[in-house]
Amino acid sequence: MAVFLSIGSGPGIGLATAERFAREGFHLVLSARDTGRVTALAAELTAKGHKVEVRPVDVADPAAVAALVAGVERDLGPIDVLHYNAAAMRQASLADQPAETFNTDLAVTIGGALAAAKAVAPAMAARGRGTLLLTGGGFALAPHPDYLTLSVGKAGIRALAQGLFEEMKGKGIHVATVTIAGFVSAGSPHVANVAEHFWQLHAQPAGSWTLERTYTP
Repeated sequence: MAVFLSIGSGPGIGLATAERFAREGFHLVLSARDTGRVTALAAELTAKGHKVEVRPVDVADPAAVAALVAGVERDLGPIDVLHYNAAAMRQASLADQPAETFNTDLAVTIGGALAAAKAVAPAMAARGRGTLLLTGGGFALAPHPDYLTLSVGKAGIRALAQGLFEEMKGKGIHVATVTIAGFVSAGSPHVANVAEHFWQLHAQPAGSWTLERTYTP
């Protein structure tokens, strides 16, 4: 059974995307720092007949991200799709941003994504196939002064996808991002629409891969 690893699983885009892949027969692994919340999400999916398990991860710690990927590969086999969905959603301007949280916010939003890509790429490249999906944001295109670190982080996500796309394509790995140009709330139709974009990116045939889709709620 194909394996889908969600890092930064939440009740909105994370849950909807995981469920979209579960409907295609994927074994899901949901992960986040707060395993209690994720366990509740997993229970929703299990009740629908999907195969799901939960693992803890501190996305701000690159070693923890690498250990998560290694553990999933050891226990379940190859990771076919990795979805990085974590972000520090802090609302703060430059003046309001606490100095001690700036680097931590960026470690969550972009540092963890970089660590996940580095951890999952070798095995995917060895097999010659795999998909790395990154949840982007419209602040990458139009930064907002009241969401400063989120803007910088989402710009980093977009740059990471752009920087890896051609190199990874040559190794059989499809790197793709959905840039969400607006806020979407859990339970809204928008999360399902974003999830469908992620599925369609993954399902693109080799030779027709695209890097980015933009979704405006």
